[in-house]
Amino acid sequence: MKIYCSGIGGIGLSAYAALAAARGDTVSGSDRIDSALLDDLRSQGVSVYLEQDGSRISNDTDLFVFSEAIPLDSPERMRARELNIRSISYFEALGELSKEYRVIAVCGTHGKSSTTAMVAKMLIDAGLDPTVVVGTKMHELHERNWRAGKSDIFVLEACEYRKSFLHLSPDVALMTTVDGDHFDAFTSLEDYQQAFVDFLMKLPPDGYVITHGGDVDCMSVAQRSGRRIVDADMQPGITLLTPGAHMRRNARLALALADTLKIPRDAAQKSVGEYRGSWRRMEVKGESNGVTVIDDYGHHPAEIRATLEAMREAYGDRRIICVFQPHTHDRTIKLYDDFTTAFSDADIVIVPDIYVARGDIEHGTVDVATFVDDIAQRSRVQGVDGKNLQETEELLRSQILQPGDVLVTMGAGDITTLSDRMLV
Repeated sequence: MKIYCSGIGGIGLSAYAALAAARGDTVSGSDRIDSALLDDLRSQGVSVYLEQDGSRISNDTDLFVFSEAIPLDSPERMRARELNIRSISYFEALGELSKEYRVIAVCGTHGKSSTTAMVAKMLIDAGLDPTVVVGTKMHELHERNWRAGKSDIFVLEACEYRKSFLHLSPDVALMTTVDGDHFDAFTSLEDYQQAFVDFLMKLPPDGYVITHGGDVDCMSVAQRSGRRIVDADMQPGITLLTPGAHMRRNARLALALADTLKIPRDAAQKSVGEYRGSWRRMEVKGESNGVTVIDDYGHHPAEIRATLEAMREAYGDRRIICVFQPHTHDRTIKLYDDFTTAFSDADIVIVPDIYVARGDIEHGTVDVATFVDDIAQRSRVQGVDGKNLQETEELLRSQILQPGDVLVTMGAGDITTLSDRMLV
């Protein structure tokens, strides 16, 4: 086919585009900002454009695939409709691509990417040769977020946003947590958790869900689906290279899957124990002037809390300076109280700005100065209004950082660029 991908630089759609190209489709696409992911796609023969005015979509295109970040009235989606090109979302496309495989789907509010990466590494090490789509770049995949395997196993990350994962056909599901997010797309926690029930009900009658027996919400969702439950919390704890209780929980999910697939336990534990982390998941970027620089994707209060707890576990009494960029005003407003209490394992918290990913659906704005004051008071840390990324960088260099500090840049927006600049 001839496929055009709008938003091709996204972590999911870029993987789909690469897999489609690997199977022989002619793939092109567009995004707003250049990136290493786009460079990698170009190296695979994918044409990438940095304008999204619709002019690059030819009338002989067979399929138009768009990311969830591309609004309905965008020039490219409108152009595809004018040309009567079949148009589907990334997850609809992923569902079609994966439906002939045995799909191992990793779902949950937090920990999807790390768990998917652990599982992918374990299956590769076991010689099961899976196809993989993961929401991060893996060392084991040569810093890519996809892999074209030769077996019938497809390991993928299943996102609940706008119930996208309902386009998938899972055979096995691993469920990490279901404590709630994306309340721009869900009306309540009950509505959110019902989406997971509906997803698990897409498992075949003999399919099963692997989750944490000690998590009341996970067990409730799993039981309501009527599918067989495998309790990952029955797995032994093992020593990991990556710190944090949340990573140890993820490891138990992977080891429970290994049992169901008859992978020898010693081999599974060795593989998972050697997992070194992945891109933007507590990623140690390097050291500069005695400061350890770490970058993390955490953008939900539970993720922030878990990551900072892991940093405190790993770095002991060293000062932890967290630069947190909230992802959307809407999420910040709806989880405000949880955000303000999530930073107690940091010493200093700097908020440079709020990243607006979907301006068309924002319902209000957050005053950053007030937000910082509330974090300082409720998390009992020093809070700093960083104004913007540039001023934050200048502040870090001139007034805040000291040799021996740990700098953690955190968020789902463009905050990751700060970690790179702090190493220059």
